[in-house]
Amino acid sequence: MSLFEIPLGPQHPALKEPIRFIFKLDGEIVVGAEPRLGYVHRGVEKLAETRTFIQDVYLAERICGICSAAHTTCFVQAVEELLGIEPPPRAKYIRLIVFELNRIQSHLLWLGILAYEMGFDTLFMYIWRDRERVLDVLEMITGNRVLYAINQIGGVRHDIDDKIAAYMRKALSYLRERTKYYKGIVERDPTINARAVEVGILKKRDAIALCAVGPTTRGSGVKFDIRADDPYAALDEVPFNVVVYDTEDVMARTLVRIDEILESISMIEYALDHMPSGDIRVRVPRVVPAGEAVSRVEAPRGELVYYVRSAGGEKPERVKVRTPTLANIPALCKMLEGAYVADIPVIVASIDPCLACMDRAIFVDVSKEKVWVWSERELRRYSLRWYRSREGVRRR
Repeated sequence: MSLFEIPLGPQHPALKEPIRFIFKLDGEIVVGAEPRLGYVHRGVEKLAETRTFIQDVYLAERICGICSAAHTTCFVQAVEELLGIEPPPRAKYIRLIVFELNRIQSHLLWLGILAYEMGFDTLFMYIWRDRERVLDVLEMITGNRVLYAINQIGGVRHDIDDKIAAYMRKALSYLRERTKYYKGIVERDPTINARAVEVGILKKRDAIALCAVGPTTRGSGVKFDIRADDPYAALDEVPFNVVVYDTEDVMARTLVRIDEILESISMIEYALDHMPSGDIRVRVPRVVPAGEAVSRVEAPRGELVYYVRSAGGEKPERVKVRTPTLANIPALCKMLEGAYVADIPVIVASIDPCLACMDRAIFVDVSKEKVWVWSERELRRYSLRWYRSREGVRRR
């Protein structure tokens, strides 16, 4: 067997964000994949240490614009645990509603991108057109379409009145029928079946061994969902089914997300029907007692984990974020093995990767065995020196 290696990325056809792979190929078959991360590190965790807990709510939201509700929910839950407070019941229901609306728009966005990667541009445009209905609802509730700024420590910033609820029910009814229609297309279309069925195989044992999360692992028959295993918000009161498929391929991961859209619609309708009355937030102190807390939620891509430590003050001592894409990279490398080169974009897209939200970086001097981090000010100072030196080179 004669193997050769080819690089793919950092810019490549599957993603708009940069990641680099070195693929080992036997002809057109991938026999090994080695990822190279770190092209879009933004220093968010270090920035969180320089801002107050209240400011960090809005910083966390900017880790990922597609699942911003997941990040703020996870962060405020950790801080609320440190404070020893509980948000009002109505606030929990509103958090759940916005979170599941966020899941619907994320899954629709992903489904459209998957169609695009398969060359099905018409389906891509139809799905994204219908996704606008969800964004309209989110805008009515929060005033924003991407970064919702709905969560705050101790509750939520906006209530849901009868007018918004009526509009939401109408939009969800429309989306339920459209989602069923798209599921029929996915199951019957020969092009989609050729690109998705028995492509990107991730065996159940490998999904467990490699600690895959979210629809990636549920598409391999693993019933793992934080909403059921460790309920948050009002999930202990709102019934839903954990969607699992066992064909272990791109098609399974696609159907998991489509069915989750339908489950989310039912969850939101139930929450609207059983919404408790009362306040939507409680007053909280600015100073957070010393301690540490771990919070996790089921983001659209899978398990999202926040670790927050306080030394007793208005700013956190440490904020650590483990995003689902990072957890799924080992599983992605496994599912690429045995695939054709032409299937690489579809398989990479099947985990719904978000690279900007997972990249972390530290400085390492191998010769001196030294490891360190920089503050925002130090990094800015270094970047200015670097660009000025490059400007001098260009002038010469």
